[in-house]
Amino acid sequence: MITHSPLNLRTLGSSGLQVSSIGLGCMGMSEFYQPSAMNDEESIRVIHRYLDAGGNFLDTADMYGVGRNEQLVGRAIAGRRDSVVLATKFGNVRGAQGEFLGVRGDPDYVRSACDASLQRLKVDVIDLYYQHRVDPKVPIEETVGAMAELVRAGKVRYLGLSEAAPETIRRAVEVHPIAALQTEYSLWSRDPEDDLLTTMRELGLGFVAYSPLGRGFLTGQIKSIDDLPADDYRRNTPRFQGENFQKNLDLVKTIQELATRKGCTPSQLALAWVLAQGEDIVPIPGTKRAQYLDENLGAISVHLTEAELREIDAVLPAGRASGGRYNEQGMKMVRR
Repeated sequence: MITHSPLNLRTLGSSGLQVSSIGLGCMGMSEFYQPSAMNDEESIRVIHRYLDAGGNFLDTADMYGVGRNEQLVGRAIAGRRDSVVLATKFGNVRGAQGEFLGVRGDPDYVRSACDASLQRLKVDVIDLYYQHRVDPKVPIEETVGAMAELVRAGKVRYLGLSEAAPETIRRAVEVHPIAALQTEYSLWSRDPEDDLLTTMRELGLGFVAYSPLGRGFLTGQIKSIDDLPADDYRRNTPRFQGENFQKNLDLVKTIQELATRKGCTPSQLALAWVLAQGEDIVPIPGTKRAQYLDENLGAISVHLTEAELREIDAVLPAGRASGGRYNEQGMKMVRR
C-alpha cells in the first residue's frame, strides 16, 4: 500500500484546522456513482486503509444516501475518532424515499440537522460543518448565526460553506469565522479561478476541492457511456451526454498523454495539478475501492514543475470542458 506521513498536512486558511493534503470523499460509497457496486463493508475497509495510510480528512453529508453515508462513516471511525477530522454538511433536504425537497438554511433546520447528523455519526462533535447549498430564502447572516450557536454549544468546531458566491462569503465571515469553502475544482472545472480563490484567500479561508477527478472522467477509466450503469447519476449530467461526452473524452486523452510522459496515472496527474494550485487547497477524491485509493494517495509524490504547469495550462485552459457541471436546475443552486 502506498503510504504518506500523517504529518503531510495542510492548514485550511487562517483557521488553524489541519487536514491531510488529500482527503477522502465518501459520497459515492452510498449513492450516485455505480449504485449496484456499493458494499458497506468494503467501503469501511477503504476508510480504514485511508486512515492507516496517515489520512485524517473524511467528507460526508446528511443527504448522501439519505443519511446512510453518515451512518457508514460513523461505523468506520468508531474507536478511531481522535485520528479523524470529520466534515459533514446540511441544507439539501430529502424525503424518506430520497426525493429532493429543496434547500433550507433557517435556524431551526440548522439546529435539527446538526443533531440528526451527530446521532447518525455517533459522535459528540463535528469538526467541520458546511452549509451544503445556500438557501436564497434565508439571509446568510441568519444561517451562519445559527451555525455559530452550534460552535458555542460545543457541537461543531469549525464552519464551512459549499458552492457559495464571493459576496455571500464576505457577509458570512462578518458573523463568524469560516474555515473553508468547498466547491468543485479540477482540470475541467476551473470556475473558482475567476474570483472565488481570490476572495477566499483575501478572507483567510481554506479551499476544499470536490470532484477533483471530474466525477471519475479524468481517471481515463470511462471510455464509453455504457461503462456507467443505467442508474448512475452521471448519465444525467451534461458533460456525460451526447457530443459533450466525446469532446471530453478527447480532453482525457490529452491528460493521459501528459501523465504517460510524467510516469504517473491520469488520476495522479489531475490530483497533483490541484495540489499545485496552492498549499491552502485540499482535494477530496472519492472512491470505494482500495486500488484507486492507493493510486490517489500516490499523487502526493507527483511534483509538477513550473514548465509542466504552464504546458498543462496551454493545452487544458479554463473552460475547455464541454457541458455544464450540473443540469440547469443544479446550476441554479451553486454560487449563490
